[in-house]
Amino acid sequence: MILSDQDIKRAVEEGKIYIDPFNFSAVQPASYDLRLDNQFKVFKKNHNVVLDPKNPVSDMMEDIYINDDSYFVIHPGDFVLGLIKEKTGVDNRHVGRLEGKSSLARLGLIIHTTAGFLDPGNNLKLTLELFNASALPIKLYPDMKIAQIAFEEISSECERPYGSSGLNNKYYGSDGIDASKAHLNFK
Repeated sequence: MILSDQDIKRAVEEGKIYIDPFNFSAVQPASYDLRLDNQFKVFKKNHNVVLDPKNPVSDMMEDIYINDDSYFVIHPGDFVLGLIKEKTGVDNRHVGRLEGKSSLARLGLIIHTTAGFLDPGNNLKLTLELFNASALPIKLYPDMKIAQIAFEEISSECERPYGSSGLNNKYYGSDGIDASKAHLNFK
């Protein structure tokens, strides 16, 4: 069941959901608004020929940091990784589902291509997989509302939360943008 605004506030107070920094004005009827940080990661298109999930891609990407009073332009058809400003986490009984904002989707901005799930036990700065489906470039500003997260309670507490030994916890507790670690699935 998706948590309501009052359930989200209660879960934060009880430590079942973690949002830092937390702002009461960001609580929506059944979600919490998240803001864009100032860090991006882009592919070096002129230096690479193919992406191979069996191999690391971190050297194929470059970090871009923008000033708080500046902006980042995502061009039509471009794919970049971005970062959520808030650190968000859930206990072993909850999950989070990252969703786009309708107003930005109407501009053609897709905020996650498939990975919008916050596993029980994880606490991190969520990475955005940004894609511009518009015919025009889109400006992205630090601190702008970029996404929302809905929280759900699962049927029972999970036995092995994200971060447990024996699980492939590639992005556990991340505070920055991690390039794909798909290559670790082949080991």
